[in-house]
Amino acid sequence: MLPTYQRFNASSSGKIRSFRASERILIFLVFISFLIIVLFGFFLLPDFGGTNVIQAYNKFKQAGPEMFIPAPPIDKNRDIFDLDKLRLDQKIKSELNDVDLLEKPEVQEPPKVPIAPIPVPVHNKNHPQTKKVVTTESSELIYHVNGADQDPTARKRRDKVKEMMQHAWSNYKLYAWGKNELKPISKRAHTGSIFGSYELGATIVDSMDTLYIMGMKDEFDEGREWIAKEFTLDNVSADISVFETNIRFVGGLLAAYALTGDPIFKEKAQYVADKLLPAFQTPTGIPYALINFRSGSSKNYGWASGGSSILSEFGTLHLEFAYLSDITGNSVYRERVMNIRSILKDLEKPKGLYPNYLNPKTGKWGQQHMSLGALGDSFFEYLLKSWLQSGQTDEEAREMYDEAMVAIMEHMVRKSSPGGLTYVSDMKFDRLEHKMDHLACFAGGLFGLGARTLQNQYAEKYMEVAEGITNTCHESYVRTYTHLGPESFRFSDAVEAKALKSQEKYYILRPETFESYFIMWRLTHDQKYRDWGWDAIQALEKHCRSDGGYSGIKNVYLEPPQQDDVQQSFFLAESLKYLYLLYSDDSLLPLDEWVFNTEAHPLPIKNSNPLYRLASPSSSP
Repeated sequence: MLPTYQRFNASSSGKIRSFRASERILIFLVFISFLIIVLFGFFLLPDFGGTNVIQAYNKFKQAGPEMFIPAPPIDKNRDIFDLDKLRLDQKIKSELNDVDLLEKPEVQEPPKVPIAPIPVPVHNKNHPQTKKVVTTESSELIYHVNGADQDPTARKRRDKVKEMMQHAWSNYKLYAWGKNELKPISKRAHTGSIFGSYELGATIVDSMDTLYIMGMKDEFDEGREWIAKEFTLDNVSADISVFETNIRFVGGLLAAYALTGDPIFKEKAQYVADKLLPAFQTPTGIPYALINFRSGSSKNYGWASGGSSILSEFGTLHLEFAYLSDITGNSVYRERVMNIRSILKDLEKPKGLYPNYLNPKTGKWGQQHMSLGALGDSFFEYLLKSWLQSGQTDEEAREMYDEAMVAIMEHMVRKSSPGGLTYVSDMKFDRLEHKMDHLACFAGGLFGLGARTLQNQYAEKYMEVAEGITNTCHESYVRTYTHLGPESFRFSDAVEAKALKSQEKYYILRPETFESYFIMWRLTHDQKYRDWGWDAIQALEKHCRSDGGYSGIKNVYLEPPQQDDVQQSFFLAESLKYLYLLYSDDSLLPLDEWVFNTEAHPLPIKNSNPLYRLASPSSSP
């Protein structure tokens, strides 16, 4: 007999042999057996007819997603929470003049309990357009604010902003649903975003609270369903920003939970925060900038001053993590951020200023680069807002805020010549650059809030700087062809509030100037802030809008400008939210009940807002 390899070669080079008789009989028996089994199943098994399957499908369809998502448990404080949510829904409905927009199916409510009236917000007590209406049958106190309805101009402008949101959202849904961001010119998903090509739904999560306060119920429900069923980080094996994940995902989910009380948002927020915790495993506890969600490994950017962490990133976790601890009863989140606070408080600051870089291994400052713009900005914001969020009990945060702002006013805030424009300059190695970032335009609102929330020896100066910086950022807009502001702008004897380098001339739908317009309007009711906002809205419509959404532009000074084909998620989360609130009455998300994180996600103030929803002691791990 030939060896196996020779048999193969021989048979392959000659004729193909036929089956033997025994092989044919075996194949025939196998076929007959299979046929008998099929016939047996067809005639003898129970009837699972197509009609029954279709009926079952229709039942599932009628039940909807609620069939798979358990209803929130009834809390002993449910009446209080439902009442406050009712007030918020009532406010949104009155703003929209659409009584059916936020209607819920009727459910059996537990017995009513007496509820103490909630006082009118402090800044609205003397507002002539605010009135109290008591419905005596249920002892519920609801505030109906008719100021916006009586102001046709404000109403028209607010409606325009809502239409812009509808345009941005509907195109994202059409061309990039589930992806992170939209390319509105190409009409496809933007895979080059900071979250890459992973389907994390950044625009969905970032937009939820904006959809809610605008009364876009159907769109909100679509987003809620996607988050409940599709959102996951388990498949992400790339290095993702801890900072961006926190402010957009954790912040966005926490805001949605605060507004609605829906536990799915709290669960998802805690899930994301837990994914970030490995980044804190450093010798000092100062977190790294990047994390791989699949492996849990983390690291810093190679360009950041010898492997340093960045002040605006590790310093912008406090609002979200502190609130998460309070609503879950898990202290680990607050412990992580309080450790950061402790390290920063004890460090020596050059001239009282905070450098942008800190080494997480040694606990020492990196390069002596200070900024209220990129790399520094939101750390200072969170000092003030942590104090506000705590119900003004976190005195350490307020003290650190005042010390930092006094040093910044002394060493970095300047006035231009000859125009007298107030600006806050970057400083490198003890030398001012006389350059201000668009990112620093939030500082108008920051100084304004600092002035109006505590009448101390700095309040008057804070308000002066607030008004000056907000005006300067407005000037950086109106001194361009497009009436949209550049990424950064400079000051010298020859120029004021103007970008000089090509990489400074773009506008990517940033919100910081609108944020200051909104806050300064709320604090002063000076009509110019609403007028400036409307000028920006017209500019956005003229230069950034396309059939497929909204794009940034590459040069604000060119006529006509070229669009960059990216609809940033923060355009829906921040820019449109702040513009909408600019034309809403003060009682919609009042500033003494809510603080906004640096992505404009509203979080409730402790002891002032019943929607804070502290966890019961028994829920602590």
